[in-house]
Amino acid sequence: METVFTIDNLITLGLLTLLQAVLGFDNLLYISIESKRAPAEKQAMVRRLGIGIAVILRIILLFALMKVISYFKDPLFALHVKNILHSSFNLHSLVVLLGGGFIIYTATREILHMMSIEDMEAEDRKSQSTGLVIFWIVSMNVVFSFDSILSAMALSDVFWVMAVAIIAGGVLMIWLADRVALFLQKNRMYEVLGLFILFVVGIMLVTEGGHLAHLRFFGHEVIPMSKATFYFVISVLVLTDFVQGRYQKKLMRMKELKIKS
Repeated sequence: METVFTIDNLITLGLLTLLQAVLGFDNLLYISIESKRAPAEKQAMVRRLGIGIAVILRIILLFALMKVISYFKDPLFALHVKNILHSSFNLHSLVVLLGGGFIIYTATREILHMMSIEDMEAEDRKSQSTGLVIFWIVSMNVVFSFDSILSAMALSDVFWVMAVAIIAGGVLMIWLADRVALFLQKNRMYEVLGLFILFVVGIMLVTEGGHLAHLRFFGHEVIPMSKATFYFVISVLVLTDFVQGRYQKKLMRMKELKIKS
């Protein structure tokens, strides 16, 4: 046991836990938004159960990836249309592409739904079954887990270190899930910001999946969105939302003063 619990392994465990927390932000946002589709009294349970099942699947996926990583990278099939499309898909690229596409669809669906609401206070949405919502939360969690697991495998090859980091990240997500959902419920103006962040997450995954599939359109290669670009775009969105909110409040105060005078 002395050779297992080394200082290097403990430091790596700390770094991986921090990495799980950072990479879990977009996942947590998706869970908070998707859980709203379940009956109100079951939403908290859906979030906790969905994350719990996903953590178990992440550990299974980690074990599988360590054993059969080559199968995820080996080409499955190729698509070629002369002078238009060239690609070589593997399992990893398909999972990331489909997951990114579904997240874009989810964000777009929610944005269109918000635009169609005439009375925010009387919003009435048909709830989906608890099992279906849990299924989508778990499925998207697995999609998000590819990045975190592959990043973990780049830092360590010790299974227990990566497994403990995944469990710690899952516990943190369960602890934060209800708080994020409650914050969005009490501050409805931030829902739009959250949905556009989710939309950008989908774009990032689609570009990453296209890059993994060596996708080329009209001779131009699909380039993945870097993490630096992603965080820069998110920072701009948050700053824009903050400035717009302050400016809107100022206009409302000026309008009130004009009415009183």
